[in-house]
Amino acid sequence: MSYSYHERLSAMDASILEIERPNAHTHVGSIAIFDAGPLTTEHGGIDFDRIQAFTSAALRRNVRFQQKIIRVPGLGHPVWIDDDAFNLNYHVRHSCLPAPGDIRRLKRLAGRIMSQKLDYGKPLWELWFVEGIEEGRFAVISKIHHCLAEGIAGVGLLSTLLGSDPNHKPKRVGTWIPRPASPPHRLVLDEIARRAALPVKALRAAGHVLTGPRQGLDLARRALRGLNQAATTGLKSASETPFKAALGPHRRLDWLRFDLDAAREVKTRLGGELDDVVLATVAGTVRRFLQGRGIRPEDLEFQVIAPVNLRGDAESGELAHRVSTLLTRLPIDEPDPRKRVQRVAETTQALKSSGQGQGAEALAQIADWTFNGLAAQLAQLGLWSRAANLVVANVTGPEMPIYMLGAPLLEFYPIVPLMSDQALSIALFSCSGGLHWGFNSDWDALPDLHAFVEALRVEFEELRKTAATTPISAAKPRKKASRKRKQSETA
Repeated sequence: MSYSYHERLSAMDASILEIERPNAHTHVGSIAIFDAGPLTTEHGGIDFDRIQAFTSAALRRNVRFQQKIIRVPGLGHPVWIDDDAFNLNYHVRHSCLPAPGDIRRLKRLAGRIMSQKLDYGKPLWELWFVEGIEEGRFAVISKIHHCLAEGIAGVGLLSTLLGSDPNHKPKRVGTWIPRPASPPHRLVLDEIARRAALPVKALRAAGHVLTGPRQGLDLARRALRGLNQAATTGLKSASETPFKAALGPHRRLDWLRFDLDAAREVKTRLGGELDDVVLATVAGTVRRFLQGRGIRPEDLEFQVIAPVNLRGDAESGELAHRVSTLLTRLPIDEPDPRKRVQRVAETTQALKSSGQGQGAEALAQIADWTFNGLAAQLAQLGLWSRAANLVVANVTGPEMPIYMLGAPLLEFYPIVPLMSDQALSIALFSCSGGLHWGFNSDWDALPDLHAFVEALRVEFEELRKTAATTPISAAKPRKKASRKRKQSETA
């Protein structure tokens, strides 16, 4: 028998493909801005030949970037195969902004790129190197399908292109030779065999519980509690707001940078974690934005999806999907910035201890025991689309200066996708001394995105001023929420 290759997608990764809609694409992205000086040629542009050779060597270290997806005939489950027609020039692209190269034009270009669906007949990623940006800068716009590299794993991939050493170079790897794809009959037979083995796997898992009954029962209890949290919260609809709307085909992007030390000072003086400061800033911004539209925030149930990293240190940088979610109610009814931070901190602490995140991951694991990953699809559709008004994803980046071929990274703005009825998503990344906010919105549903971004700028300044007048000793320690508050905030 001749050698052939394919690799089955997990149920969670497969569900990400299934929830994609014509106007709701499930790719993530970023806009990284660099000082072009070290890569500027004598003619004034960037040295793209050098960049392309560097990028080719870096990306070749992970075979997934040279693979595409096909479906098992008749059964439909997606699998990875090597792309025997892989062409780096299709994926690594060179562009230039028209003079004067202002940031507004860069945002429009990035929005157009993010509006376009990735080609499923090819590896699901693109890198756009954009020169001609004012103040001697260039940008890298990345677009990667969520099933290939979700946000936190995608950040780990930065080490292939970036490094703390200005002279960072990727390790040399051998020539990549694509493996022959498994023939259709092999795909079908392997999938049938896998499904036939599912009852045996379930019995084996039950055997592990029986051999360690106390540990197994405790694990089962936590999983059931988490599953109940994930299921009950996911089935409850959030209030109708301007952020819940049918999506059109076009995207409008914006971004904003805060000083990271200023955000940490707010955390130190007002209490909670940096994530709590982020969510409290979003809550105040939503309140301010809705009031500007004549909507009373006190009348609304406003919830956001906050992705949580479940990957251990040993798994750092892997491409497998290991992110779960917390469904968090934001106190947009609270006018006091200090109290808003405290209420967010109480809510997130209660949610993390509730096991909701582990329950959502348990749904994904259970889905791998089913024929079509239905449980994972229901979890994604319920939690991501029905119950939340926004996605707010916060990822911690490196503290030290970062370079690509000697060019220092100045700013990095992440972009997360819109779900089928969510007109705005927010993502954050901390690096280079900044807290970088990336905003992705529907062009028609949220034409005043810039007003939201400006409201966020004002709201963070209000938080900063409040923190400046609060002694550090006055920051309340995070305590468990009362039973009544916990039921209210997690319902």
